[in-house]
Amino acid sequence: MVKLRARCLLVGDAAVGKSALSHMFHSDGTLFQKNYSMTAGVELLMKCVHIPETSDSVELYIIDSPGKPALVDTCEKMWGEPSLLCLVFDLTSEPSFTHCSQWVDRVRSHCRGLQLPGVLVGNKSDLSTRREVQASVAQEWAQSHGLDYHEMSAKEVENSEAPLLSLARLFLALYQERCELIQSLSPG
Repeated sequence: MVKLRARCLLVGDAAVGKSALSHMFHSDGTLFQKNYSMTAGVELLMKCVHIPETSDSVELYIIDSPGKPALVDTCEKMWGEPSLLCLVFDLTSEPSFTHCSQWVDRVRSHCRGLQLPGVLVGNKSDLSTRREVQASVAQEWAQSHGLDYHEMSAKEVENSEAPLLSLARLFLALYQERCELIQSLSPG
């Protein structure tokens, strides 16, 4: 049985649903606030994710960061050294998807080029008639940046566990790779 802890950085443009997503993660889908005020600082939430078919778990410390550029500048130092990345965009907003490249660049710059395992999440899948970003395009972009891709609706609690489970599995795999590397370095 392995119990791990990981710092998960949650970023994306303002109003894509990052806070709704983090509150849904934290509350197991029971809390969706209809009235949100814009995140002005960094909010920290913790969620323990048990990996099915194993006895392993990962405690995700989710760092919900603001989406407004002026606020991000002041909050970036509170990101610390993240272990995972959860990048969120709004499926009904092409610009929020286009800005994902800037978010990845910003996070990589903050992490001094370190490649973080993570997920790209297209939120607001319940608004299918207003969709501006096709799943195939987002999937291809995510793959080209080394991220898993998930679509969900925080409001309707659709597919809400998939990104968390993916993050936990990615972190466990990273841990196992590093353990194997250490074992391969030991003499005999």
